[in-house]
Amino acid sequence: MTTTDAFLQPPLLTRLLSSERILIAGAGGGHDVYAGLPLALALRAAGREVHLANLSFTHHYGLDGGAWAGPHLARITPDTPSAEPKFPERSLARWLRDHQLPDTVWAFASVGVKPLRAAYRTLVRRLGIDAILLVDGGTDILLRGDESGLGTPEEDMASLAAVAGLRNVPQRLVACLGFGVDAHHGVSHALVLENLAALQRDGGYLGAFSIPVDSPEAALHLDAVAHARAECPERASIVQGSVAAALRGEFGDVRFTEHTGDSTLFVNPLMTLYFGVTVEALAARHLYLDRLEGTATTREIASVIADFREDLPRQRPARTFPH
Repeated sequence: MTTTDAFLQPPLLTRLLSSERILIAGAGGGHDVYAGLPLALALRAAGREVHLANLSFTHHYGLDGGAWAGPHLARITPDTPSAEPKFPERSLARWLRDHQLPDTVWAFASVGVKPLRAAYRTLVRRLGIDAILLVDGGTDILLRGDESGLGTPEEDMASLAAVAGLRNVPQRLVACLGFGVDAHHGVSHALVLENLAALQRDGGYLGAFSIPVDSPEAALHLDAVAHARAECPERASIVQGSVAAALRGEFGDVRFTEHTGDSTLFVNPLMTLYFGVTVEALAARHLYLDRLEGTATTREIASVIADFREDLPRQRPARTFPH
């Protein structure tokens, strides 16, 4: 790549465009996969084969046997039956069908690292994947473990550890969308920036870029988020709702769902930025990720994190922005 090429194209996109079959997977469950939708649409338009997946919070006990592609891995379509009112993977599949797009969304069960990695391996082999992009709604996946507040780390760390072990996949990347939204869960975003600076020194930070507001991808993302909210208004995504509000140019304490309660929101343009890093660099900087190897359940992951935190001599205190 020439210097001019490197300047004009974000390194995250350069790496993704060098691949042919890309898996974009929501790392933290819920509606995280929606954070990857603008990238998926752009990459498909550029001629890449893109598949969507998500760590699922939905109970899958009632799924038809034909939906299972392997242990802890289900193929969700617009017509997949479920009694669960909140089913983001199916909501997204229905939206994709409405827009004449490939309408399968793969669902990983919310389990420990060992079974989750096995499910990823099954899907990688089945689809011939040569790049995995983990997407996080928010930025708590970038925390290394010694910060004063970790947000909701269990699912993010399960996904990160699982993919970190897939060394035969040439490109393994992470993208975060929704900077600032994790403050509700105690995350210090000044510490997030400090971690990104460390990753930059290691060569693992791939820069930041925003979703172009006037792009088709932005319009479709807004439409998809509105569709998901209409399907399950009582469980609307605060993260994706905040990103959507920022894309519309709204600012400050924007009210788009009753579930924010008495919280004070700070919707702002930084929420439309993607921050990209490599899985390898992020995993290498992490302080307890190796302890999660062999975990079978999310409960075990929570216990490992709690034990690690209890043994820490000190936590990095939250920092405020100086301006």
